[in-house]
Amino acid sequence: MKITSVNVNGIRAAVKQRNANNPGMLPWLAETSPDVVLLQEIRATEKVARTALAPVLDAGWHLSMAESAVAGRSGVGVLSRAEPSGVRIGYGSDEFDPLGRYLEADFGSGDDALTVASVYVPSGAARTEDPKDVEKHDEKVRFLDSFGPHLDALLGSGRDVLVAGDWNIAPDERDIKNWKGNRKNAGFLPHEREWVARRLASGWVDVVRDQHGDVAGPYAWWSWRGKAFDNDAGWRIDYHLTTPALAAQVRKTWVDRAAAYDRRWSDHAPVTVVVAR
Repeated sequence: MKITSVNVNGIRAAVKQRNANNPGMLPWLAETSPDVVLLQEIRATEKVARTALAPVLDAGWHLSMAESAVAGRSGVGVLSRAEPSGVRIGYGSDEFDPLGRYLEADFGSGDDALTVASVYVPSGAARTEDPKDVEKHDEKVRFLDSFGPHLDALLGSGRDVLVAGDWNIAPDERDIKNWKGNRKNAGFLPHEREWVARRLASGWVDVVRDQHGDVAGPYAWWSWRGKAFDNDAGWRIDYHLTTPALAAQVRKTWVDRAAAYDRRWSDHAPVTVVVAR
């Protein structure tokens, strides 16, 4: 089973042909042929998203989506070849569930049952004297504080679970090219990395890191600005966390890094995990 996660940075922009070398997301989907795609930052209503994805939906794919109550913001989804047996929007947060930041979908049954989830963690900010930074910083803290117990409950459920998406946190120094220059920036703040470390210590497995070992990256996000992509000055903020039994079934992982800057249809690259089941 091939499970991909990608922040599409706006589904309408992702499916659009940008130039002769970049036909957009849909040809990539046909070429890579995943079974499940976990989407983040759809930035559209479900109706608009279904229109953008009409070619694949007409071909038999299924879309489950949590749209945001704030127009043009957030939104997560699960695009799958098989229809889910169950879908749950949110994780029980009055603040964050209406903002389209989390969705779970169940597949299979019995010993083959699997729950996958798409998450889009707030980007946050360093806590400066700027009220906007304080607001963004505190929003991310509230999300992490409320989402952590949900992950703990999933881990203790006995089910095979995979949670993937744009976590907006680079777990450690291997996960960001310029980590020294970003020690005081959102996404690499001590309390953010400690939150991820607690999840891993509790039993969740970062299967991409597990597969790639002690190396830099593989990065999956690069700024559109400057030469970040060309120089591979990226961040690894997109990853899959799995329960331990499921981690043992992972056979391969990779990042679909575009061949060139002008072939990117998002500032994030798809990250794929293959599970033997």
